[in-house]
Amino acid sequence: MTQATPPAVYEPRAGRAIGRIFVSREFSVFAALAVLIIVTEVVNPRFLSAQGIKDLLLNSTIFVIMAVGQALVIITKNVDLSVGSILGLTAYGTGAVFATFPHIPLPFVFLIGIVFGAILGAINGFIVTLAGVPALVITLGTLYIFRGINNAWAGSNQYFVGNEPAEFGNMSVQTLFGIPWFALGALVIVIIFAIYMFSARSGRDLYAIGSDTDAARLFGIKVNARVVGAFVACGALTGLAGVLYASRFNSVGADTGTGFELQIVAAVVVGGVAIFGGSGTVTGAAIGAVLLTTMTGALAALNVSKFWQQAIVGVLIIAAILLDRILSIRTARKLRVSEARNV
Repeated sequence: MTQATPPAVYEPRAGRAIGRIFVSREFSVFAALAVLIIVTEVVNPRFLSAQGIKDLLLNSTIFVIMAVGQALVIITKNVDLSVGSILGLTAYGTGAVFATFPHIPLPFVFLIGIVFGAILGAINGFIVTLAGVPALVITLGTLYIFRGINNAWAGSNQYFVGNEPAEFGNMSVQTLFGIPWFALGALVIVIIFAIYMFSARSGRDLYAIGSDTDAARLFGIKVNARVVGAFVACGALTGLAGVLYASRFNSVGADTGTGFELQIVAAVVVGGVAIFGGSGTVTGAAIGAVLLTTMTGALAALNVSKFWQQAIVGVLIIAAILLDRILSIRTARKLRVSEARNV
C-alpha cells in the first residue's frame, strides 16, 4: 500500500506579496518612523498638533523631492554631492527672476527652476561619464563651483518672499483637507518615479548599471546615456525643490542649501538604497527623508541638543550601511548554496 503524498501547501500570491512588504527595508523604516512619532507624542503631546503636523509635512517636502532624485543617481552606483549648491542656485535664481520679471506667471517660474537644475545636473552627468572619474570626486568639485557661482551672484544680497508676489509666497501655506499642497505634490512625484523604476525599461536599466556596469554594457544598455539621465533627473528635481524652498522660507541668499547634500545622501541610505548601487527604491528614499526630518523635529521637541541630533543621524547612516553589507553577504551566501545544490 503506497502512502499518499500530502498536498502541497499553496500560498496565495496576495499573501506572498504582503509577506514581502513586511520584511522589506521600506516597511522597517516606516515602522521606525511610526515609533518615533508615537514616543515623541507621548512625551510631548503638542508634537502632533494641527500646526505641528503641517510643519512636519512641509519640512519633509523639499527633502523628499531631493531624495527621490538622489536615489536615481545612487542606484547607478554614483552620487551627487552638489545638490545643496544646485538648490541654492535655483532658489536664489527664483528670487532673481521675480526681481527682473515681477509679473511672470508662476508656471514659468517652476519651469525655469526645473530646467536650470536639469542643466546643472547634466553638467555633472557629462563630466562623470566622459572623464570616467568617480562621481564622488566630480560632484564634490561642482559642489564648490556651483556654490562659488552662487556666492559671486548673490554676494550679500537676499531675496525675501515677502517682496515677491503674494501668490507665490502663499503656496507654501495652502492646504487640501489640512494637507499642504507641497506635500501632496511631493507624494505625486514619489508615485510617478516609483512606477517608472518598476515598470519602465530605462528605470530597470538603472538597477542593472548599479549591479554590474560591465554586464549592463554587454547586454546593450546605453550606460552613459542612462547615467546622464539620472543626473539630469536629480538636477531637475533639485531645481523644483529650490523653487519650493524660495516659496517656503523667508529668504534665499548665498548660503541657501549649504550642507543639504549630506542630509539627502543620509536620507537615501537610511531609506534602504544601497550606497554601492543596484538596489533600493525611491519610496524607501522618500520615507528615509521623512524619517530624518521628523527625527530632527522630534529631538528638538524632546529638548535634545543639536550635537546629539547630528550624532544620532550619523549612527543611523553607519547602521544602514552595515545592514546593507550584512544583507548583501547573506544574499551571496544563499546564492552559493543554491548553486551548489543544483550542481
